[in-house]
Amino acid sequence: MGDLSNKTIIITGASRGIGRAMALRFARDGANIVIAAKSDRPHPKLKGTIHTVAEEVVAAGGKALPFKLDVQQEDQVAKMMQAAADKFGGIDALVNNAGAISLTPVEKTTIKRYDLMQSINSRAVFIGAHSALPFLKASSNPHILSLSPPLNLNVKWLKNHAPYTLSKYGMTLLSLGMAAEFEPYGIAVNCLWPRTAIATAAIEFVVGNRDLFQNCRTPEIMADAAYEILITKNRQLCGQTLTDEQILQARGHMDLKRYAVNPANADKLLPDFFLD
Repeated sequence: MGDLSNKTIIITGASRGIGRAMALRFARDGANIVIAAKSDRPHPKLKGTIHTVAEEVVAAGGKALPFKLDVQQEDQVAKMMQAAADKFGGIDALVNNAGAISLTPVEKTTIKRYDLMQSINSRAVFIGAHSALPFLKASSNPHILSLSPPLNLNVKWLKNHAPYTLSKYGMTLLSLGMAAEFEPYGIAVNCLWPRTAIATAAIEFVVGNRDLFQNCRTPEIMADAAYEILITKNRQLCGQTLTDEQILQARGHMDLKRYAVNPANADKLLPDFFLD
């Protein structure tokens, strides 16, 4: 068993993609994983549910609590926190992975879509932290990790999709504030963002198509990066906006080619949003 053995980690949006990869990585250490997502039934186009991931977590060596969750609903979030604490005896980490994206400018973004992005992205970080706080205070090494980018005010990241950018930067700003606010409680709060595009449903259905996967990395790079953050003790890493490459290389993992979907294209990877 590793550093996350018997640690209870809540991951939102964990039924597929990066969230699933994190769940399986942490499970290999013997962690307790709360797989929180709306996907409790099979989707016609997207593979994976909270239940299939729960089975994978157990097979990987962890314990699982699948929980159908809409991160917009504070009552559901509160029930999930209590259920996690009741089942596993506490909560050690919250990973805010669930997200909504629309790469549209203000003129072409509907109010409904705008509200959805703000609600699932930045607002959910607030709700999750607020609900998890009493439990995290009791942990010996508590963490909150949000999948949001470094703050970059280059206008090119604002011009074409300001509503989405606002929602992601909101996650980061809130996290930076909580890192300082929660210092007395010993809670480490950080942000993590991929340096390159990751082969997920967002790339396939929102950004372009599966052909772009050839120039992406797999979700496992984010899982390994998140692992390095969560095993860090005593707030030695806090208030940081890190990329997956930064944290992995800082911890001595220099060979990142293995994360490329197509190793032949390891030098032709697509850069992710918000990174110049």
